[in-house]
Amino acid sequence: MADTTGNSTTSTDANASSAKEALTSRDYYADSYAHFGIHEEMLKDTVRTTSYQDAILKNWQIFKGKNVLDVGCGTGILSMFAAKAGAAHVVGVDMSNIIDQAQKIIEANGFKDTPDLGLEITLVKGKVEEVEMPIKEFDIIISEWMGYFLLYESMLDTVLLARDKYLKKDGLLFPDVCTMYLAGIEDGDYKEEKIGYWDNVYGFDYSCIKEVALREPLVDSVDVKSVVTEPFAFKRIDLRTAQKEDLDFETNFSLKVTRNDYVHAFVGWFDTEFSCLHVPKRFSTGPHAKYTHWKQTVFYTRETPVVSVNDTINGTIKVSPNARNNRDLDIVIKYEHTGSAGTTAETLEYQMS
Repeated sequence: MADTTGNSTTSTDANASSAKEALTSRDYYADSYAHFGIHEEMLKDTVRTTSYQDAILKNWQIFKGKNVLDVGCGTGILSMFAAKAGAAHVVGVDMSNIIDQAQKIIEANGFKDTPDLGLEITLVKGKVEEVEMPIKEFDIIISEWMGYFLLYESMLDTVLLARDKYLKKDGLLFPDVCTMYLAGIEDGDYKEEKIGYWDNVYGFDYSCIKEVALREPLVDSVDVKSVVTEPFAFKRIDLRTAQKEDLDFETNFSLKVTRNDYVHAFVGWFDTEFSCLHVPKRFSTGPHAKYTHWKQTVFYTRETPVVSVNDTINGTIKVSPNARNNRDLDIVIKYEHTGSAGTTAETLEYQMS
Protein backbone atom coordinates (compact mmCIF):
# COMPACT_ATOMS: atom_id res chain seq x y z
CA MET A 1 0.00 0.00 0.00
CA ALA A 2 1.32 3.45 -0.86
CA ASP A 3 2.26 5.88 1.94
CA THR A 4 -0.30 8.71 1.60
CA THR A 5 1.01 10.65 4.60
CA GLY A 6 4.17 11.86 2.86
CA ASN A 7 6.30 10.32 5.62
CA SER A 8 9.37 8.21 4.92
CA THR A 9 9.46 4.53 5.86
CA THR A 10 9.17 4.17 9.63
CA SER A 11 11.76 2.41 11.76
CA THR A 12 9.12 -0.23 12.56
CA ASP A 13 8.75 -1.02 8.86
CA ALA A 14 12.51 -1.16 8.46
CA ASN A 15 12.88 -3.49 11.42
CA ALA A 16 10.14 -5.74 10.07
CA SER A 17 11.88 -5.83 6.70
CA SER A 18 15.20 -6.70 8.30
CA ALA A 19 13.60 -9.43 10.35
CA LYS A 20 11.99 -10.90 7.25
CA GLU A 21 15.31 -10.90 5.39
CA ALA A 22 16.94 -12.66 8.34
CA LEU A 23 14.55 -15.59 8.15
CA THR A 24 16.17 -18.82 7.00
CA SER A 25 14.77 -21.12 4.34
CA ARG A 26 13.59 -23.45 7.09
CA ASP A 27 11.70 -20.57 8.72
CA TYR A 28 9.86 -19.93 5.46
CA TYR A 29 9.20 -23.65 5.11
CA ALA A 30 7.79 -23.85 8.65
CA ASP A 31 5.67 -20.73 8.16
CA SER A 32 4.17 -22.02 4.90
CA TYR A 33 3.06 -25.23 6.61
CA ALA A 34 1.15 -23.24 9.23
CA HIS A 35 -1.53 -22.44 6.64
CA PHE A 36 -4.46 -24.82 6.83
CA GLY A 37 -4.98 -24.88 3.05
CA ILE A 38 -1.85 -26.99 2.56
CA HIS A 39 -3.08 -29.49 5.14
CA GLU A 40 -6.55 -29.53 3.62
CA GLU A 41 -5.03 -30.50 0.27
CA MET A 42 -2.96 -33.28 1.86
CA LEU A 43 -5.84 -34.65 3.95
CA LYS A 44 -8.14 -34.68 0.91
CA ASP A 45 -5.53 -36.65 -1.03
CA THR A 46 -7.22 -40.00 -0.47
CA VAL A 47 -4.38 -42.03 -2.02
CA ARG A 48 -1.93 -40.52 0.45
CA THR A 49 -4.10 -40.53 3.56
CA THR A 50 -5.84 -43.89 3.15
CA SER A 51 -2.51 -45.56 2.35
CA TYR A 52 -1.19 -44.48 5.74
CA GLN A 53 -4.52 -45.31 7.39
CA ASP A 54 -4.52 -48.84 5.99
CA ALA A 55 -0.82 -49.41 6.68
CA ILE A 56 -1.36 -48.49 10.34
CA LEU A 57 -4.88 -49.59 11.27
CA LYS A 58 -4.90 -52.84 9.28
CA ASN A 59 -1.63 -53.75 10.98
CA TRP A 60 -2.65 -52.72 14.49
CA GLN A 61 -0.78 -55.67 15.99
CA ILE A 62 2.50 -53.99 14.99
CA PHE A 63 1.53 -50.79 16.83
CA LYS A 64 -0.21 -52.21 19.90
CA GLY A 65 1.68 -51.27 23.05
CA LYS A 66 4.48 -49.53 21.13
CA ASN A 67 6.00 -46.07 21.41
CA VAL A 68 5.60 -44.16 18.14
CA LEU A 69 7.28 -40.97 16.89
CA ASP A 70 5.45 -38.92 14.25
CA VAL A 71 7.98 -36.65 12.49
CA GLY A 72 6.34 -33.56 11.00
CA CYS A 73 2.97 -34.42 12.52
CA GLY A 74 1.04 -31.52 10.95
CA THR A 75 -2.61 -31.72 12.01
CA GLY A 76 -1.97 -34.99 13.86
CA ILE A 77 -3.78 -37.41 11.55
CA LEU A 78 -1.00 -40.04 11.55
CA SER A 79 -0.58 -39.70 15.31
CA MET A 80 -4.27 -40.40 15.79
CA PHE A 81 -4.14 -43.40 13.45
CA ALA A 82 -1.27 -44.81 15.54
CA ALA A 83 -3.08 -44.16 18.83
CA LYS A 84 -6.25 -45.76 17.45
CA ALA A 85 -4.16 -48.79 16.45
CA GLY A 86 -3.23 -49.24 20.12
CA ALA A 87 0.12 -47.50 20.48
CA ALA A 88 1.11 -47.01 24.11
CA HIS A 89 2.39 -43.49 23.55
CA VAL A 90 2.60 -41.34 20.42
CA VAL A 91 4.83 -38.28 20.25
CA GLY A 92 4.17 -35.87 17.40
CA VAL A 93 6.79 -33.26 16.52
CA ASP A 94 6.35 -30.28 14.22
CA MET A 95 8.14 -26.94 13.92
CA SER A 96 5.16 -25.21 12.29
CA ASN A 97 2.44 -23.31 14.13
CA ILE A 98 -0.07 -25.84 12.78
CA ILE A 99 0.79 -27.90 15.85
CA ASP A 100 -1.33 -25.48 17.90
CA GLN A 101 -4.36 -26.60 15.90
CA ALA A 102 -3.23 -30.22 16.12
CA GLN A 103 -3.37 -29.98 19.92
CA LYS A 104 -7.01 -28.89 19.74
CA ILE A 105 -7.77 -31.65 17.23
CA ILE A 106 -6.33 -34.49 19.30
CA GLU A 107 -8.13 -33.23 22.42
CA ALA A 108 -11.43 -32.91 20.52
CA ASN A 109 -11.04 -36.57 19.51
CA GLY A 110 -10.16 -37.89 22.97
CA PHE A 111 -6.43 -38.32 22.36
CA LYS A 112 -4.27 -36.45 24.84
CA ASP A 113 -1.96 -37.08 27.77
CA THR A 114 -4.18 -39.74 29.37
CA PRO A 115 -1.96 -42.81 29.77
CA ASP A 116 -4.49 -44.51 32.07
CA LEU A 117 -6.88 -44.68 29.11
CA GLY A 118 -4.20 -45.82 26.71
CA LEU A 119 -4.84 -42.81 24.49
CA GLU A 120 -1.72 -40.78 25.04
CA ILE A 121 -0.53 -38.40 22.35
CA THR A 122 2.06 -35.78 23.25
CA LEU A 123 2.78 -32.98 20.82
CA VAL A 124 6.16 -31.22 20.84
CA LYS A 125 6.74 -27.97 18.98
CA GLY A 126 10.18 -27.45 17.47
CA LYS A 127 12.87 -29.09 15.38
CA VAL A 128 13.59 -32.77 15.93
CA GLU A 129 17.29 -32.03 16.31
CA GLU A 130 16.63 -29.46 19.06
CA VAL A 131 13.58 -30.49 21.13
CA GLU A 132 13.58 -32.50 24.35
CA MET A 133 11.62 -35.72 23.79
CA PRO A 134 9.46 -37.18 26.57
CA ILE A 135 10.66 -40.62 25.42
CA LYS A 136 14.26 -41.47 24.53
CA GLU A 137 13.62 -44.52 22.31
CA PHE A 138 10.82 -45.37 19.92
CA ASP A 139 9.66 -48.64 18.40
CA ILE A 140 8.24 -47.02 15.26
CA ILE A 141 8.74 -43.78 13.34
CA ILE A 142 5.92 -42.61 11.08
CA SER A 143 6.21 -39.61 8.79
CA GLU A 144 4.73 -38.19 5.63
CA TRP A 145 7.93 -36.48 4.55
CA MET A 146 7.76 -36.70 0.76
CA GLY A 147 7.84 -33.59 -1.44
CA TYR A 148 7.35 -32.92 -5.14
CA PHE A 149 9.70 -35.14 -7.15
CA LEU A 150 10.09 -36.89 -3.78
CA LEU A 151 12.98 -34.71 -2.56
CA TYR A 152 11.84 -31.10 -3.14
CA GLU A 153 11.00 -29.52 0.23
CA SER A 154 11.10 -33.00 1.74
CA MET A 155 11.86 -33.75 5.39
CA LEU A 156 13.85 -36.88 4.64
CA ASP A 157 17.04 -35.57 6.23
CA THR A 158 15.05 -34.89 9.41
CA VAL A 159 13.55 -38.39 9.36
CA LEU A 160 17.03 -39.92 8.98
CA LEU A 161 18.26 -37.83 11.91
CA ALA A 162 15.30 -38.99 14.02
CA ARG A 163 16.02 -42.60 13.00
CA ASP A 164 19.63 -42.39 14.13
CA LYS A 165 18.82 -40.57 17.36
CA TYR A 166 15.58 -42.15 18.57
CA LEU A 167 14.69 -45.39 16.77
CA LYS A 168 15.39 -48.69 18.51
CA LYS A 169 17.84 -51.02 16.79
CA ASP A 170 15.05 -53.28 15.50
CA GLY A 171 12.57 -50.42 15.05
CA LEU A 172 10.33 -49.83 12.04
CA LEU A 173 9.84 -46.88 9.68
CA PHE A 174 6.51 -46.08 8.00
CA PRO A 175 7.12 -45.81 5.04
CA ASP A 176 10.52 -47.41 4.58
CA VAL A 177 11.22 -47.46 0.81
CA CYS A 178 10.75 -44.89 -1.97
CA THR A 179 11.62 -45.30 -5.65
CA MET A 180 12.05 -42.48 -8.18
CA TYR A 181 11.12 -42.90 -11.86
CA LEU A 182 11.71 -41.09 -15.15
CA ALA A 183 10.02 -41.40 -18.56
CA GLY A 184 9.81 -39.48 -21.84
CA ILE A 185 6.59 -37.74 -22.89
CA GLU A 186 5.04 -36.13 -25.96
CA ASP A 187 3.76 -32.73 -24.82
CA GLY A 188 4.05 -30.43 -27.82
CA ASP A 189 0.94 -28.32 -27.31
CA TYR A 190 1.61 -27.56 -23.66
CA LYS A 191 5.32 -26.99 -24.27
CA GLU A 192 4.41 -24.42 -26.91
CA GLU A 193 2.01 -22.76 -24.46
CA LYS A 194 4.54 -22.67 -21.60
CA ILE A 195 7.86 -22.21 -23.44
CA GLY A 196 7.19 -21.15 -27.03
CA TYR A 197 4.85 -18.41 -25.80
CA TRP A 198 7.81 -16.17 -24.97
CA ASP A 199 8.92 -15.89 -28.60
CA ASN A 200 6.09 -13.46 -29.34
CA VAL A 201 4.25 -11.67 -26.54
CA TYR A 202 1.78 -9.24 -28.11
CA GLY A 203 4.27 -8.67 -30.91
CA PHE A 204 7.33 -8.31 -28.67
CA ASP A 205 10.34 -10.59 -28.32
CA TYR A 206 10.44 -12.06 -24.80
CA SER A 207 12.64 -14.99 -25.78
CA CYS A 208 15.17 -14.22 -23.03
CA ILE A 209 12.61 -15.59 -20.58
CA LYS A 210 12.52 -18.97 -22.36
CA GLU A 211 15.74 -20.04 -20.68
CA VAL A 212 14.32 -19.15 -17.27
CA ALA A 213 11.10 -21.02 -18.06
CA LEU A 214 13.05 -24.08 -19.22
CA ARG A 215 15.02 -24.16 -15.97
CA GLU A 216 11.85 -24.37 -13.86
CA PRO A 217 10.32 -27.86 -13.76
CA LEU A 218 6.55 -27.91 -13.98
CA VAL A 219 4.53 -29.74 -11.32
CA ASP A 220 1.36 -30.89 -13.05
CA SER A 221 -0.74 -33.93 -13.88
CA VAL A 222 0.47 -35.77 -16.99
CA ASP A 223 -1.94 -37.82 -19.10
CA VAL A 224 -0.65 -41.38 -19.27
CA LYS A 225 -1.37 -41.30 -23.02
CA SER A 226 1.45 -38.76 -23.35
CA VAL A 227 4.08 -41.20 -22.08
CA VAL A 228 6.13 -42.54 -25.01
CA THR A 229 8.75 -44.64 -23.18
CA GLU A 230 8.84 -47.30 -20.55
CA PRO A 231 9.48 -45.90 -17.07
CA PHE A 232 12.95 -46.25 -15.59
CA ALA A 233 13.58 -46.58 -11.86
CA PHE A 234 16.68 -44.44 -11.36
CA LYS A 235 16.85 -44.17 -7.55
CA ARG A 236 15.72 -46.41 -4.68
CA ILE A 237 15.92 -45.01 -1.17
CA ASP A 238 15.74 -47.49 1.71
CA LEU A 239 15.08 -45.40 4.80
CA ARG A 240 16.45 -48.13 7.06
CA THR A 241 19.97 -47.69 5.69
CA ALA A 242 20.03 -44.41 3.74
CA GLN A 243 22.39 -41.62 4.77
CA LYS A 244 22.01 -37.89 4.22
CA GLU A 245 24.84 -38.04 1.67
CA ASP A 246 22.74 -40.41 -0.45
CA LEU A 247 20.35 -37.54 -1.23
CA ASP A 248 23.01 -35.91 -3.42
CA PHE A 249 23.50 -38.32 -6.31
CA GLU A 250 24.10 -38.87 -10.01
CA THR A 251 22.92 -42.01 -11.77
CA ASN A 252 22.29 -43.43 -15.25
CA PHE A 253 18.97 -43.99 -16.97
CA SER A 254 17.89 -45.75 -20.15
CA LEU A 255 14.41 -45.19 -21.59
CA LYS A 256 13.01 -47.65 -24.12
CA VAL A 257 10.65 -45.98 -26.60
CA THR A 258 7.23 -47.63 -26.92
CA ARG A 259 5.85 -45.87 -30.03
CA ASN A 260 6.80 -43.62 -32.93
CA ASP A 261 6.50 -40.07 -31.65
CA TYR A 262 8.38 -37.01 -30.37
CA VAL A 263 9.87 -36.34 -26.94
CA HIS A 264 9.24 -32.85 -25.62
CA ALA A 265 10.04 -33.48 -21.98
CA PHE A 266 10.93 -35.95 -19.29
CA VAL A 267 8.50 -36.67 -16.46
CA GLY A 268 9.44 -37.77 -12.95
CA TRP A 269 7.49 -39.32 -10.09
CA PHE A 270 7.92 -41.67 -7.15
CA ASP A 271 6.41 -44.73 -5.49
CA THR A 272 6.21 -45.15 -1.71
CA GLU A 273 6.25 -48.51 0.05
CA PHE A 274 5.54 -49.89 3.50
CA SER A 275 7.65 -52.99 2.97
CA CYS A 276 7.86 -54.02 6.63
CA LEU A 277 4.25 -55.25 6.60
CA HIS A 278 3.30 -58.91 6.27
CA VAL A 279 1.62 -57.90 3.03
CA PRO A 280 3.62 -54.87 1.81
CA LYS A 281 1.58 -51.83 0.81
CA ARG A 282 2.57 -49.21 -1.73
CA PHE A 283 1.19 -46.29 -3.67
CA SER A 284 2.39 -44.50 -6.78
CA THR A 285 2.35 -40.85 -7.81
CA GLY A 286 2.92 -41.68 -11.49
CA PRO A 287 0.80 -40.68 -14.50
CA HIS A 288 -0.59 -44.24 -14.65
CA ALA A 289 -1.95 -44.04 -11.10
CA LYS A 290 -4.81 -42.26 -9.34
CA TYR A 291 -4.30 -38.53 -8.76
CA THR A 292 -2.26 -37.38 -5.77
CA HIS A 293 -1.41 -33.85 -4.65
CA TRP A 294 2.22 -34.57 -5.63
CA LYS A 295 1.14 -34.88 -9.29
CA GLN A 296 4.21 -35.37 -11.53
CA THR A 297 7.24 -33.20 -12.32
CA VAL A 298 7.90 -32.25 -15.96
CA PHE A 299 11.35 -31.30 -17.28
CA TYR A 300 11.07 -29.70 -20.73
CA THR A 301 13.90 -30.17 -23.25
CA ARG A 302 15.24 -27.57 -25.67
CA GLU A 303 15.41 -30.02 -28.56
CA THR A 304 12.67 -32.40 -29.69
CA PRO A 305 14.03 -35.86 -30.45
CA VAL A 306 12.15 -37.83 -33.11
CA VAL A 307 11.80 -41.32 -31.65
CA SER A 308 10.72 -44.70 -32.98
CA VAL A 309 9.52 -47.81 -31.22
CA ASN A 310 12.37 -49.74 -29.54
CA ASP A 311 14.76 -46.76 -29.67
CA THR A 312 16.53 -45.93 -26.42
CA ILE A 313 17.25 -42.58 -24.79
CA ASN A 314 20.32 -42.92 -22.58
CA GLY A 315 21.53 -40.42 -20.07
CA THR A 316 22.32 -39.39 -16.53
CA ILE A 317 20.36 -37.47 -13.91
CA LYS A 318 22.03 -35.59 -11.08
CA VAL A 319 19.98 -34.45 -8.08
CA SER A 320 21.48 -32.21 -5.38
CA PRO A 321 20.18 -30.02 -2.56
CA ASN A 322 20.63 -26.37 -3.48
CA ALA A 323 23.65 -24.80 -1.77
CA ARG A 324 21.69 -21.79 -0.47
CA ASN A 325 18.48 -23.59 0.47
CA ASN A 326 18.78 -27.32 1.07
CA ARG A 327 15.04 -27.86 0.60
CA ASP A 328 15.33 -26.65 -3.01
CA LEU A 329 16.78 -28.95 -5.66
CA ASP A 330 19.34 -28.56 -8.42
CA ILE A 331 18.79 -31.14 -11.17
CA VAL A 332 20.94 -31.83 -14.22
CA ILE A 333 19.73 -34.17 -16.97
CA LYS A 334 22.12 -35.24 -19.73
CA TYR A 335 20.70 -37.40 -22.50
CA GLU A 336 21.52 -38.71 -25.97
CA HIS A 337 19.29 -40.30 -28.58
CA THR A 338 20.17 -41.59 -32.03
CA GLY A 339 17.30 -42.30 -34.41
CA SER A 340 16.07 -41.94 -37.97
CA ALA A 341 16.39 -38.14 -37.80
CA GLY A 342 19.92 -38.21 -36.44
CA THR A 343 21.46 -37.76 -33.01
CA THR A 344 20.19 -35.45 -30.31
CA ALA A 345 22.27 -34.77 -27.19
CA GLU A 346 21.73 -32.14 -24.50
CA THR A 347 22.73 -31.11 -21.01
CA LEU A 348 19.80 -29.50 -19.19
CA GLU A 349 19.98 -27.71 -15.84
CA TYR A 350 16.91 -27.21 -13.67
CA GLN A 351 16.12 -25.75 -10.29
CA MET A 352 13.08 -26.53 -8.16
CA SER A 353 12.60 -23.59 -5.82
